[in-house]
Amino acid sequence: MKNKAEITSATWGVRSSFHSLVASAIVAVLSVASGGSRLRPPPNEGASLQSVTTSCDLFSGRGVYDSASYPLYEEKQCAFTSDQVACEKFGRKDLEYRHWRWQPHGCDIPRFNATWLLERLRNKRVVYVGDSLSRGQWVSMICLVESSIPPKLKWISYRHNHSLIAFNAMEYNATIDFYWAPMLGLVGCGHSRIQFLPLVVETGDESSVGIIIFGSPDGIYKMVQGPRAYEMALNTWSDWLQVHINKSKTQVFFVSMSPTRDRAEDWGGLDGHNCYQETEPITREGYSRSGSKPELMRVVEGAICRLWTRGLNVQILNITQLLEYRKDAHPSIYKRQLHSLSQEQLANPTSYADCLHWFLPGISDVWNELLYAYILRNGTSGLQSGVGE
Repeated sequence: MKNKAEITSATWGVRSSFHSLVASAIVAVLSVASGGSRLRPPPNEGASLQSVTTSCDLFSGRGVYDSASYPLYEEKQCAFTSDQVACEKFGRKDLEYRHWRWQPHGCDIPRFNATWLLERLRNKRVVYVGDSLSRGQWVSMICLVESSIPPKLKWISYRHNHSLIAFNAMEYNATIDFYWAPMLGLVGCGHSRIQFLPLVVETGDESSVGIIIFGSPDGIYKMVQGPRAYEMALNTWSDWLQVHINKSKTQVFFVSMSPTRDRAEDWGGLDGHNCYQETEPITREGYSRSGSKPELMRVVEGAICRLWTRGLNVQILNITQLLEYRKDAHPSIYKRQLHSLSQEQLANPTSYADCLHWFLPGISDVWNELLYAYILRNGTSGLQSGVGE
């Protein structure tokens, strides 16, 4: 057990690339004690909740500047924020990016209620599995809930050579884990195979997983060399789900791609520039960068439709469009650099600006707000027990 708010960065920012279907996988293991009752929604959320998550498209909308309600927490107040996403700590002065919220057309995202969520997670595990983007979402979730837990009843612990990091909430007998496992599947030589061992390592049985959320990074197109290879990898992923997932007890989500921001000319910026010095989001509704690959999303939709016909209901969390607008929300140069910068780099900040990851507080919190909306709608019945068994 570690009682310090310490999150090491040894693996942050490392991304696999050679013939890989990189998962950026987020796995939420929601395990409910036997006989547990369905929790009521937080006050003021119950009436409109059903329409929010069934008839309303949460992923079609726009950014709204809201300094009264956002951010949901302060960077300095979250003891677990990583130096890789803490832009204010590393010198960013304009902080307007923190005040933008996502507003779907025709409905509102339920207000995040940390106490309610922690009660929902009592005696349960949440596990984010994947690469550095998944790790950012894990840190976001910790920052969203940790202020509701007394200081002496929360800590970070490490296992498996720091590949598994667990945030422990003692009062709730709950953990929110991150498992570093960027390579979900391997594609090459005309075949593909699933490489998804972390769940087996930690739970002993994939069928004990209550909710699984798989993500897909922007670089996947180059990594698997085209839609056909991508489809082959997704088919293998689908077959794996069919064998290992208990359809009556596990909810599966697939998170769409997270864009990079390496061509400022896409949004009318200078040629050769990227996200460096960008301070405002893109407001043109429906904006899509030149490197977008809509054909890959159609491949995803096809794979998931086939899963539905097999009786496995997979939900797509299509976050790509809401991320497309946020050219202002990357770490850029405002982060702890893992390596010394050369004089040439220092003279040209664009050359080392991080336009892949996302600041906190910021857009990663929206991912967790959307996840929260689905958890809020879905009851506790039917999921399995996990922590403390």
